[in-house]
Amino acid sequence: MSNYEITVECCLLAGRLMIEGGAETYRAEDTMERMAKSQHLIGSQSFVMPTGIMFSGNNNAPTRLMRVNSRVTDLEKVAMVNSISRRLVNQELTIEAAYEELRKIETEHKTFPFWLQIIAAGITSGAFLLLLGHDLWNVPAAMVIGALGYVIATMLELKTRVKFFAEFFAALVIGIAAYSAVYIGFGNNLDSLIIGSVIPLVPGLLITNAVRDLMAGHFVSGLSKGAEAFLTAFAIGAGVALVLSF
Repeated sequence: MSNYEITVECCLLAGRLMIEGGAETYRAEDTMERMAKSQHLIGSQSFVMPTGIMFSGNNNAPTRLMRVNSRVTDLEKVAMVNSISRRLVNQELTIEAAYEELRKIETEHKTFPFWLQIIAAGITSGAFLLLLGHDLWNVPAAMVIGALGYVIATMLELKTRVKFFAEFFAALVIGIAAYSAVYIGFGNNLDSLIIGSVIPLVPGLLITNAVRDLMAGHFVSGLSKGAEAFLTAFAIGAGVALVLSF
């Protein structure tokens, strides 16, 4: 490939990796434009959305499109791409070396083991109860139920590829488990158990990015992320409400 083609591929790959890792739209666009300018593509244009990226190196070249198929919270990936872009801008890397390092991130980068994510979800649920000022008696139940809900949501999303159904069913199970825990005496406050247990499912980063994108003027991305966060929150609320209605 020519230097121009490698630069375009490198910018597109960097933008996709950042969006997949949960980066804001304006951060991905800024990174792509800085990388392009470091290779003397002064007239480059980028347009980033949660599901796709469009990029043009100059006015005479065709616009390229790259699809974003999945989005998770992986801030380590975002930081790694940022590090490579800074080294490229500072002339510490050639465009070829930067592209190879980005390809390594794409193929070799792994998230934390699933068992560790489950433990983290349980700790998060229990810690949130303490943050709200509830007694220690409900913390073990919240940790177990929160971890269970996280497992169900993750596994269902992998199987069905429908995030909202996974969140709804996980919230439904959390509600049933919390009610059962109070019934058998494993906990004594149904409301606090449910609130703490659903915290790992709440789209906090998505809501934050939606607000930041709207404040930065990226209305398409901001509104789409806001709608996704609203539907996720609605699915969680509907699952819990279905249990409480009986």
